[in-house]
Amino acid sequence: MSMSSSRPLARRIIGVETEYGITCAPTTDGPPPMDADHAARELFEPVVQRSRSSNVFTRGGARLYLDVGSHPEFATAECDRLEDVLAQDRAGELVMADLVEQANAHLVASGVPGRIHLLKNNRDAEDNGFGCHENYLVRRRGDFWNDARTLVPHLVTRQILVGAGHITAGGDARPAADGLRGYVFSQRADQMWDAVSSATTRARPLINTRDEPHADAERYRRMHVIVGDSNIAQGSTLLKVAAMDLLLDYLEHGGDLGDLALADPMRAIRDTCHDMTGGVLLERSDGRTITPLEMQAEHLGRLRDHVAQGIEVTALHEAALELWERGLQALRLQQPEIVDTELDWAVKQRLLTRYCQRHDTDLTDPRVNRLALAYHDVSPGEGLRQRLEDAGLLHRFVDEATCRRAVDTPPATTRARLRGAVVGRAEDLRRDVSVDWVRVRLDDGVCSPVTLNDPFCAVDERIDALLESMEHSATDLPNGV
Repeated sequence: MSMSSSRPLARRIIGVETEYGITCAPTTDGPPPMDADHAARELFEPVVQRSRSSNVFTRGGARLYLDVGSHPEFATAECDRLEDVLAQDRAGELVMADLVEQANAHLVASGVPGRIHLLKNNRDAEDNGFGCHENYLVRRRGDFWNDARTLVPHLVTRQILVGAGHITAGGDARPAADGLRGYVFSQRADQMWDAVSSATTRARPLINTRDEPHADAERYRRMHVIVGDSNIAQGSTLLKVAAMDLLLDYLEHGGDLGDLALADPMRAIRDTCHDMTGGVLLERSDGRTITPLEMQAEHLGRLRDHVAQGIEVTALHEAALELWERGLQALRLQQPEIVDTELDWAVKQRLLTRYCQRHDTDLTDPRVNRLALAYHDVSPGEGLRQRLEDAGLLHRFVDEATCRRAVDTPPATTRARLRGAVVGRAEDLRRDVSVDWVRVRLDDGVCSPVTLNDPFCAVDERIDALLESMEHSATDLPNGV
């Protein structure tokens, strides 16, 4: 195909929402000094002191809040580049780590014998689940429901690539040549109860269809995916969001996945999770069977063909496709070392296997479970990320300096740039503003709210005027205010 017939991959707004687990471990003998609810309140005390709320938007355009069930949550700003998604997701960890550091310093100063830990995982000690959700903006079309349903087989089986790895309650065997028995792909798979639904907590569907686009509702709607694991490895996050971005583009341009429908998706997601070979047989709606490996290979093949039709993709999309191929190869050959610096389940499996071999123990050892938790701990000095990265055992696709800038710097090419500018200037000038995903308002009783219905728009004269108004009104304040 000639270059003249090629087209760039359509821009898409992508965001990731991560709920964090929280616990307060005792620093002396005795029970934990506070439960999760009190630990979460302690964590958010600096936020409340600064903003008089536990639900705020940041200079980086993201949303930071305390969710139902005492789960600190970070929702990335709107991103239309994969680099920004990765940077924003890591920025969330850095924001949370800073809050943990402040909270623990306050506990020490107050004489409280405890230390707060924040975990980027999906299960607590009582096996309660919490999620990592993805958002993809799609054009409003009458066949949205059909598109959503045809993506279910991908979401059921993608865990063999982007699952975070999990020790099951029955993990009682010693390491074997084929890996750790009692170790499965996903922390999240066993918690899902429906394929597509408008409910979230009650049904726990793979895709939530609640029609809340946070944009012009006549033009857009939001694909809200709630089945994903919380990922530490950037490779897992990259593959997770890049694959969905490409699949949506494929569907929007006439592609079809309907022939891959599964007879019982909820059974299939559990069977897939618990077979570390990727070779379990899943029943299709047409009566035939297919393995998770074959399902993912079929999706990858169709996307390769789609891109070959003249779609101009970014270097990170190409990297994701290449990682997808290697991830499947690692499972076919049962050689996780092919991806054990890039995909969470393989990174963590290597870590746990080596520990068990070195200490002649198995997955029931409490020390092994502590090591698994440490992989997900984002608390300063507690997690393993930095040590793994420094040792070359965890690969980065976006460098740490870029991620740290994303804490206070929003993506430059989306609506988040406008929101971040307002929030940042309001903080500098100590002005009160009301902000959500779509609206910003200076709380002066004079200025009208500004509605930002186009999430792709990073420039707006109304925001420029609002910022100017903030500057002028600040100079009118009495000295010392």
